[in-house]
Amino acid sequence: MQCNDAARALLPEAQPGCRLADVVPSWLATAHQAMRLPGPRAAREPDAPLSGVIEARCFEAHPSVRDDGTVAWWLVDDTDHQLAREALHMERERTTFLTTASNNLLSSLNLGRCMDVTAQMAAESLADAALAIAPARGHRLPVVTCLRGGTPTSSQEAVDPDAVPGLGEALRGFPPVPSRWIDPATAPAWMIPEGFGPIGAIVITPLPGHGVPAGALVLLRKEGSAAFTEEEEIFARLFAARSGAAMSAARLYAEQTAITEVLMRELLPPALHQISGVDFAGSYRPSADHERIGGDFYDVHPATREGEPSLVTLGDVCGKGLEAAVLTGKIRNTLHALLPLADDHQRMLTLLNTALLSSHHTRFATLVLASAARQGNEVHVRLTSAGHPSPLIVRADGTVEEADTRGTLVGALPDVRARTTTITLAPGESCILYTDGITEAKGGPLGDTYFGEERLMRALAGCAGMPSEGIVEHVQMLAAQWLGNRRHDDMAVVAISAPRTHHLSAVDGHTRGRYTA
Repeated sequence: MQCNDAARALLPEAQPGCRLADVVPSWLATAHQAMRLPGPRAAREPDAPLSGVIEARCFEAHPSVRDDGTVAWWLVDDTDHQLAREALHMERERTTFLTTASNNLLSSLNLGRCMDVTAQMAAESLADAALAIAPARGHRLPVVTCLRGGTPTSSQEAVDPDAVPGLGEALRGFPPVPSRWIDPATAPAWMIPEGFGPIGAIVITPLPGHGVPAGALVLLRKEGSAAFTEEEEIFARLFAARSGAAMSAARLYAEQTAITEVLMRELLPPALHQISGVDFAGSYRPSADHERIGGDFYDVHPATREGEPSLVTLGDVCGKGLEAAVLTGKIRNTLHALLPLADDHQRMLTLLNTALLSSHHTRFATLVLASAARQGNEVHVRLTSAGHPSPLIVRADGTVEEADTRGTLVGALPDVRARTTTITLAPGESCILYTDGITEAKGGPLGDTYFGEERLMRALAGCAGMPSEGIVEHVQMLAAQWLGNRRHDDMAVVAISAPRTHHLSAVDGHTRGRYTA
């Protein structure tokens, strides 16, 4: 063989006349032997540059067949390019991992699910096992543990996080402690997954949230595995930042959902039933199917003493959705506070109007007050409308009457004027209170016709003798069929009914019988 000065510097044993196979790595010797085999020259030359390692550096080997049949090899140092390619490949893999992690974490607003994904992805790509730890609930730490290739498991650990070096600080959001400062032997038993064995390296990094720490991420490697490099710890913190943001968002969503649920329960109309011998039934349908509350409301306030009337309120606040529901809550609370004045509808409306005018709300409302009391087999109802559609009375023979009550709405004018009327319901008769979402439901064959009062009265005429629950359901069903899938306003219906009675004859046939509900 022949070699120049650069070749001799790279291959100190190379001397003129030596066999190439004796002084070069096996990968180059094998390639040289293949080039010397008989056959067409094109078939012997490699399709791509050969590459291999010489003295811990990467080289590309390019053959050149000379006229006398010998082969000259040109070696090009490719170490820097190879390192750059490996770094680019690693960066692409990490970017893909972080993108996948973000997609998986943000696909759910469930805190438990976010902790599961955090522990599982960290165990699969960053360590042999991982723990996602949330801030303590009382005296217990919520922990999700996952082994590589396993499934996450949840537990509640009654431990002191400050007893573990770096854990208490991470849960409080302080910068992470370098892994070389943490002795793996100090890891407590609850932190080591079952069957994991001795720990060789440990990383504890915070899970940063939105202004409040979301928890801590613990990465474990088995004894005998390589320690965590500084670059790996930095990458773990990048992953932890995404996990912490997702967990913080999930926790915030859960807290807001719990608060909303409590408020919803207070704003939802109550379930109605028979009170002091009077049947009550109600139904409410919000303007949007995804909402549970809106601007329509109703309540029944039982009398404090037997025989006194119960107060029924049904109203409609200007607007829809949550803002309208907030005002309905204020009106309902105000009316509840005014119950000692329930015998004087006019005074209740005046005081309610004053309260609304003095608030920051610019909305107004219409409503109906009804005081209902059982007297014998009949139910006497006093009705007062404040800018609201007049109640309808369904008689036993199918006749439908409009109650003679009118008034001005509340929350808009300084003075409120209303006329109160009294009606009597015989057994089987009902008084229907409703909001204009029923009569103004636009639909029908062409989709542009209001349901209207006449159609409502004809529907109620067919409800003579029906129980209050049946009347309410029937009206809501007809309005829904009329609407189809079209948009609509909030719709509320309340029925006040005098229960049908059954006559019981005296046992001896001489004394008077009696009626029972």
